[in-house]
Amino acid sequence: MIYAAVTLALLVAMAMALGRAWLGPTVYDRILALNTFGTETVLVIAVVGFLFGRPEFLDIAILYALINFIGTIAALKFFKFGDLGHGLDYEEDDEEGAA
Repeated sequence: MIYAAVTLALLVAMAMALGRAWLGPTVYDRILALNTFGTETVLVIAVVGFLFGRPEFLDIAILYALINFIGTIAALKFFKFGDLGHGLDYEEDDEEGAA
């Protein structure tokens, strides 16, 4: 019974995070809210896996956490530089330093 209450509380927190993502005044507030949503999704997957006696859900939760982390870093890099390939062109950096 307590785990069902925990799951319900997590779902409410996820709804609040989506609300912040929708209303966030800046891009960074929205990215933080979506990262929070992803973290809470990992917790829900873990709790549901425990409720149904499916320990393999923990593997899925860990994979989702890694995807959430990489997605957050990629989104932050995209909004800071405008593309995901910024800083990867080493030849141009060498030419600018030599001139």
